[in-house]
Amino acid sequence: MGQKKRRLYQDAVLIVASILFAMVVVKDDTVYQFVSSLGDLRWLGIFISGIFFTSLFTTPPSIVLLGEFAQSTPLLPLAIVGGLGAVCGDYIIFHFVKDRISKDVEFLFSFSKHKRFSAVFKTHLFKFFVPFIGALIIASPLPDELGITMLGMSKVKNKVFLIISFIMNGLGIFVIGWLAKLIVEL
Repeated sequence: MGQKKRRLYQDAVLIVASILFAMVVVKDDTVYQFVSSLGDLRWLGIFISGIFFTSLFTTPPSIVLLGEFAQSTPLLPLAIVGGLGAVCGDYIIFHFVKDRISKDVEFLFSFSKHKRFSAVFKTHLFKFFVPFIGALIIASPLPDELGITMLGMSKVKNKVFLIISFIMNGLGIFVIGWLAKLIVEL
C-alpha cells in the first residue's frame, strides 16, 4: 500500500473512531458527569471545546460537549466563548494552510491542459463565492479545514479571516446549542 493510500486509510479510521466515540459518550452520562465536574472551569471547557470544533478529527466529540454545555449555559455566552476557542483552532489551521494549499492548488492547475478550467479560478465571480462558501462551511458542523482552505485560496487577510471565523463558528455553536436544548426538551 502506498504512503498516500495508507495516510488516507488512517485518516478515515480516525474519523470513524471519532464519530463512534461521540455516539458512545452520548448514550451514557459520561459527558454530563465531565461537564458537571468542571464547575467554575466550565468556561475553559467551552473554550477548549470550541478549539476542537474546528478539526476534522475532533468535531464530533466537540459537538457532543458543546451540546451538553448548552444544557446549563445561556446560548449567547456559549457561542461567544466557544467561538473564541474556534477562532484559535481555525487560526492555527489557517496559518499552516493559507499559503501552502493555495500554492499547491496553483501548481496543480499549472499542469492542466484545459486552460479554461484554470481560468475559472481567476474570475471575479469565483473570488467572491469561494470566501462565501468557505464561511458557510466554517459555520456548519462540518470540519473547518475545507472552509479554511477556500479562504486561504481567496487570499483573505488575517484580520478578515479572524472576524469571519468568529462570527461563523459562533453562529454554528449557537445553533448546535439551540438544537441540543431542543432535543433534550423533546
